[in-house]
Amino acid sequence: MSSTNSNPSMASLLRNRFIQTIMTAGLFIQVGIWVRNFAILLFVTEKTDGDALAVSLISVAEFAPIFIFSFIGGTFADRWRPKRTMIWCDFLSAISIFVILMALLFSTWKAVFLATFVSAILSQFSQPSGMKLFKVHVPGEQMQAGMSLFQTMMAIFMIIGPILGTFVFQQFGIYISMMVVGIAFLLSALVLTLLPPDRMEKKDESETSLWDEMKLGFQYVWSRKILVTLGGGFMAAGLGLGLIHPLAIFLVTERLGLEENYLQWLFTAHGAAMIIGGAVAMVFSNRIAPHILLMLGMGSMAAGIFMMGWSTMFWLTLMAEFIIGLFMPALHIGINTIILNNTDETFVGRVNGILTPLFMGSMVITMSLAGLLKKQFSLFTIYQASAALFVIGILVMLPMFRMLKTAEAGINKN
Repeated sequence: MSSTNSNPSMASLLRNRFIQTIMTAGLFIQVGIWVRNFAILLFVTEKTDGDALAVSLISVAEFAPIFIFSFIGGTFADRWRPKRTMIWCDFLSAISIFVILMALLFSTWKAVFLATFVSAILSQFSQPSGMKLFKVHVPGEQMQAGMSLFQTMMAIFMIIGPILGTFVFQQFGIYISMMVVGIAFLLSALVLTLLPPDRMEKKDESETSLWDEMKLGFQYVWSRKILVTLGGGFMAAGLGLGLIHPLAIFLVTERLGLEENYLQWLFTAHGAAMIIGGAVAMVFSNRIAPHILLMLGMGSMAAGIFMMGWSTMFWLTLMAEFIIGLFMPALHIGINTIILNNTDETFVGRVNGILTPLFMGSMVITMSLAGLLKKQFSLFTIYQASAALFVIGILVMLPMFRMLKTAEAGINKN
C-alpha cells in the first residue's frame, strides 16, 4: 500500500516543471563548481610548488564570503524577486570567470583566487532565493523528497566532481578549465529563465528595516539556550574543520607519499558514503532522536579525523574518509531537526543565517592559520587537534542534550 502511494508521489515530483528546471540548472552549477575548485587547487599547487599558505588561501576565498554575506544574502532573498536574483547571480558569476580568464592570460596568475571569491559571494544571494522558490513551487508533502533529490545530486557530484575537475585540468590546463566553468554558469542562468515568473507581491508600508530584522534575529537566538549551546558546538566544529580543510592535499602527498590526483579518490569515497548514509538516515531518522543523530555525526567526525591524521596507509585513510561521509547525513539531519523543532517559523531563516556564519567564521579563522600552522607542526598534530575540537564540541553540547530530553519528556506527558 505504501509503495503504491510513494511511487506516484515521486513520479509527480519528477514531472514538476520547477524540479526539472532547478535540477538541470543545479547540474550545470555543480559541473562549474567542481571544475573550478579542482582546477584552481591543482593550478595553485603547481605554481607555488605546493606552498601550504597559498593552498589554504583558496579555502579562505571560498568560505570567507559565506561568513560575511550569509545572513545579509538570506535577508535580501526575502525582499528581492528570487527567479531574477538567481539568474543575475549565475550570469554575473560567468562574467566574473571570463574577466578573470582575461587577467590570467594577460596579467597575473594570482587572479585565479578571485574566481572562487566572487562566485562564493554571489551564491550567498542565489542559494536562499532557490530555497524560497522551493517553498513556493513544491507542495508541502513533496518538500522533503524534493530536498533529498537535490542532496542526492550533490552527493553524486562528491564522487564524480573531483574526477571531472582533475581530468579537465590535467587534459586541457587552467585556461580551458576556466572557460568550462564560465560556460557552465551561463548555461545555468539560461536554464533558470524557464522557471515560472516571480509572483508580484505588494510591499507593506510598515515593513521593518533590514537592521531591525537582523537585531530581532540575534535577540531571538540569544534568548534560546538550546540555540546558544548549538552555536557553541558549531564554533568548535568550525574551528576543527577549518584546521584540516586546506591540508587534505598534503595528507595525500606528504603523509601518504602519493601523487596529488589521489585526492579525488578520498572525495569519491566520501561522496559514496554520503549517498549510503543518506539512504540509511532517511529510513531510521524518525526512530532516532535528533540529538542522538547529531552526537553520532560529531563522534564519527572526531574518530575519522583522528584516524586520517594517524594513518600512513592509503586504504586506512580511505576508510576513515568513508566513515566521515557515512555519518555526515546524520549530522545534517540532527542539526536541521533541532533548529526547526526549537525555532518559531518566522525566525527560521534568520536563525540559520546566524548559526551558519558562526560555523563558517570559526572555520575561516583556522583555515587562515592552517598554512602557517603546517610550517610549525606536523600534519599528525594538526589532525589530532582537529579531532580534539570535535570532542570539545560534543562536550559543549551535552547540556543541550539534557534540555532536549526534558522538552521531549514534557511533550510525551502532554
